[in-house]
Amino acid sequence: MTANGWFQIALFLFVIFLVTKPIGVFMARVFNREKTILDPILRPIEKLVYRLTGVNEKHEMRWTEYAVAMLLFSGVSMVLLYLIERTQKWLPFNPQKFGNLEPGLAFGTAASFTTNTNWQAYSGESTMSYFTQMAGLAYHNFASAAVGIVLAIVVIRGIARKETDKLGNFWVDTTRCLLWVLLPVCLVGSLILVSEGVVQNLKPYTTVDLIQPYTAQVTGTDGKTTTQTITQQVIAQGPVASQEVIKEFGTNGGGFFNANSAHPFENPTPLSNFFEMILIFAIPSGLTYTLGRMTGSQRHGWAVWAAMAFLFFAGVTAAYWAEARGNPLLAGTDQRATQLHSGGNMEGKEVRFGIANSALFGTVTTDASCGAVNAMHDSYTPIGGMVPLINIMLGEVVFGGVGAGLYGIFVFVVLAVFIAGLMVGRTPEYLGKKIEVYDVKMAMLAVLILTCTILIFSAVSVVKPYGTAGITNPGPHGLSQVLYAYVSSTGNNGSAFAGINANTMWYNTTTAAAQLLGRFFMIIPVLAIAGSLAKKKIVPESAGTFPVTGGLFAGLLVSTILIVGALTFFPALSLGPILEHLLMNAGKAF
Repeated sequence: MTANGWFQIALFLFVIFLVTKPIGVFMARVFNREKTILDPILRPIEKLVYRLTGVNEKHEMRWTEYAVAMLLFSGVSMVLLYLIERTQKWLPFNPQKFGNLEPGLAFGTAASFTTNTNWQAYSGESTMSYFTQMAGLAYHNFASAAVGIVLAIVVIRGIARKETDKLGNFWVDTTRCLLWVLLPVCLVGSLILVSEGVVQNLKPYTTVDLIQPYTAQVTGTDGKTTTQTITQQVIAQGPVASQEVIKEFGTNGGGFFNANSAHPFENPTPLSNFFEMILIFAIPSGLTYTLGRMTGSQRHGWAVWAAMAFLFFAGVTAAYWAEARGNPLLAGTDQRATQLHSGGNMEGKEVRFGIANSALFGTVTTDASCGAVNAMHDSYTPIGGMVPLINIMLGEVVFGGVGAGLYGIFVFVVLAVFIAGLMVGRTPEYLGKKIEVYDVKMAMLAVLILTCTILIFSAVSVVKPYGTAGITNPGPHGLSQVLYAYVSSTGNNGSAFAGINANTMWYNTTTAAAQLLGRFFMIIPVLAIAGSLAKKKIVPESAGTFPVTGGLFAGLLVSTILIVGALTFFPALSLGPILEHLLMNAGKAF
């Protein structure tokens, strides 16, 4: 751990703090349909979209109608992506002549990108055509991000409005999100990434001669192994920058290349690395300010931000410490940090990023439901790898995904206020709205869906041969691989302990099911709470009202997240990364 490393972590959090207000104010204006600087350009386009699609922008929906529209939009989009994947062999922009995806992988990938998970059981540069990358995957990066954002806005409206069952119009909110929020930033952001060296073209892959040829063992189609001299390398390329920026800004995470943001064509420099991390947190952080502005309680928005920031700093501190400490089993290796070497556990990490930026990126991408990686989480130390795992287990409420983080932490806010009400012996209140039995039941339903999906699928996978066949490491690390797969899928994160072989019928099907459950079966209870709150009257504050605007509330919120979220998974963590850490210190590795 170095002063330079801590400075970069502190600088990142400071920049996130600086962008929170302007982004939050802008989004509040967009979704309140107030005038913005982009209106002269985008308002005519918006009206044209409504005219072509027959949308009545003045019509507002109840939460049930909003949910049905969201599900229909997501379902049709998923089917469209599946068809593109299954027919890409005959579609344009396929210079490498990639074949069609087999049904299991196509279904899993379609579910993954529709739910903003972007779980990838394939290598993008050797599987997906340019057309599939652009018209299929990149489209879903925009669409799934927009769905998450507008659902967060619905939750905010439910808190802010009173005595109504109207929460907005899904089609209008989604259109405005795409036009005003996502597209402008991605247009500028892609140019910034191109300036840093991120590739953007439609050229076929380039074959180049190696300066230093090497020999390798090659297994032929007849099963025989021969020694060959490798003299050439194929350089993959394509429309990368345009997908990279929405991958981060929309907290999607699916990489154009298999190495994701560790690949120099996706993330070539320290500046591009820093910029991509800022993109991941920008909208989730800004939504906390939007929450305060639209509900008329800015201090509440900052209290939620403070709780998120505290959990973020705790996580990155633990990950940085574990990775900088290194591997005690390599006692004869110099793992100290110097001016020429970052020290610590450098396995699976890029030299150009080092320990601090690898630990920071790994924490950021799992705090949010992004899943992009600039280092391989499977190569982290047991405690270092446990931090991303816990971040997702908490429900990715530490800033979280675009929209998903806010409505995810809203569930814990309801539970925290309910607990506070029990402690003072009165009906709990939240920003003037009474939290009743129905609201608490829906909040607990959302929590139970998350935990049951993860634990049931993981339990089956570690005892059945079709699950254990994908484990590449024995012992507790193998359990961590399986647990991470379902935690990441249910939490709609998409990152992985890459050692697991997930491209099987079992994992493709069950991870897709986990992604759909984690996305839509959690959204519906949250929308139900929003609809319930919108119908309620505002209750004046009294001496017994628990304040949700200060340090006491932030502390209670953090405690609720840790107790409900973390302790639920403590037995599984004890058998996985915690046991592996103890055995590593005792001299045994897996």
